[in-house]
Amino acid sequence: MSKRTLLSSLIGAVALAGVAAGGLALASTSTEPTLKKDSARYAAPSEGSAGSLTYTVDVSDDSGIRGLKVLAWPASSKLDPTEAELGSAEGAKCRRISDETSRCTYTLKVTEREAAQLAKGTWYLSALATATDGDTTFVPRAATFTVTH
Repeated sequence: MSKRTLLSSLIGAVALAGVAAGGLALASTSTEPTLKKDSARYAAPSEGSAGSLTYTVDVSDDSGIRGLKVLAWPASSKLDPTEAELGSAEGAKCRRISDETSRCTYTLKVTEREAAQLAKGTWYLSALATATDGDTTFVPRAATFTVTH
């Protein structure tokens, strides 16, 4: 094999390796959803009007957001929800605020009767965000709030 043919083959191999590496880098740039600017608020019912639990969070992913599942649970219960368990949890309502970000709000009305049965003290919210491309992010303790009677 001549030196010229060998040199051309080596240059071609290096170029192909560079294209393949670049393709792999592009394929691995997919990100998982992120949750930011969250807030949880519990308002106890009073004088015949219902109380509520409201959780609001901005969820972002480069492919957009498909949805957010939320589960509230008392710290005293010693529960430790898993990502799989959140698959059947209630969904938040998400409103798109940009191509990549949605503002998701979970609201639960609480009657006086229901509030009387809730454990007082610290509660946690677990969250499972799902992106349009199928990527997920599970946050076991996304937010904390206090239940009072």
